[in-house]
Amino acid sequence: MSRVRGFALALGSVALVSAAQLGMRWAMARLPAAAQWLEAPGSHPLPLLGVLAAAVLAYALSLLCWLGALRHLPLGRAYSLLSISYALVYLGAAALPGFGEPPSARGALGVALVIAGVLAINAPRGKRTVTKQRHAGSSAGPAPSNHL
Repeated sequence: MSRVRGFALALGSVALVSAAQLGMRWAMARLPAAAQWLEAPGSHPLPLLGVLAAAVLAYALSLLCWLGALRHLPLGRAYSLLSISYALVYLGAAALPGFGEPPSARGALGVALVIAGVLAINAPRGKRTVTKQRHAGSSAGPAPSNHL
């Protein structure tokens, strides 16, 4: 159950960080440069600032999920799952309206390679068998003699 919880927390972190990236990109593409924010603080559309604040909150929640995932999964497996966010952000930016980022064959290949890598790292591993080695003087019987 602990491993399932670890994967769920890691995937929750991936979903939150992906949403955060998309939300920040969407809001920042519509807001003026940060240097202009102080010139006219009340002139910025409140919904855009709300999306930006929600994206920052999603980042914070993503970190909490990530910390929980690290309690239940080996780092190598957990860390590989983070790369799924690259694929999700690419797909979201290409598919959702308002981003204007066209999909490409190169991008699709990159997504496929990321997913293949994550699957390869996290594929079920066969049980390792421990072989018993016979040592001199063990109960395996007398040592062979070279006498004829």
